[in-house]
Amino acid sequence: MSPAYSHKEKMSSTTKKKHVERELCEDFSLPGEHQSIVRVVRPRGNNLHQVVTADGEEFLASMPLKFRKHVWIKRGDFVVTEPIPEGNKVRAEIVRILMKDQIHYIMQNNKWPSGFVEHSDEEKESAILDSLERFKMTKASESDTESDDDLLMENTNRQMVYVEESDSGDSDDDENLNDDIK
Repeated sequence: MSPAYSHKEKMSSTTKKKHVERELCEDFSLPGEHQSIVRVVRPRGNNLHQVVTADGEEFLASMPLKFRKHVWIKRGDFVVTEPIPEGNKVRAEIVRILMKDQIHYIMQNNKWPSGFVEHSDEEKESAILDSLERFKMTKASESDTESDDDLLMENTNRQMVYVEESDSGDSDDDENLNDDIK
């Protein structure tokens, strides 16, 4: 008989990646009592991410080995963390990365932190319309004598060419050229 071996020891990297992806997409469990939902502020390197709680407290969270090289976390993503009791700087470990559907599921079960509640679509639309109205009002109050060229940014990759304009017409220049040729 062959010796018993662990199934995880013989898994290829592709199989591990499939298990991690399945766990990320299909795990719709609610956070436990010691777990907390935090938002990623920025990556810090060496699989550390600076996160912020709903209360505004910032600390470092570590990315576990099973997620490394398989999952990318970007700014603004939400993750579930478990506290590390002995941690001073790194105070939590990322347990789950929350996808859009999982966030909706947690919101439906009223477990979403109130500090992360986004404004409703109506509030967003009214804010956009207000800012658009203010923009139109400031644009209308500006003088119409400004040219549209002022709105264009200067291209620093091009050499500046200055052209002098004369008050006289092109006919004077043509006469001078004809005199020089004769």
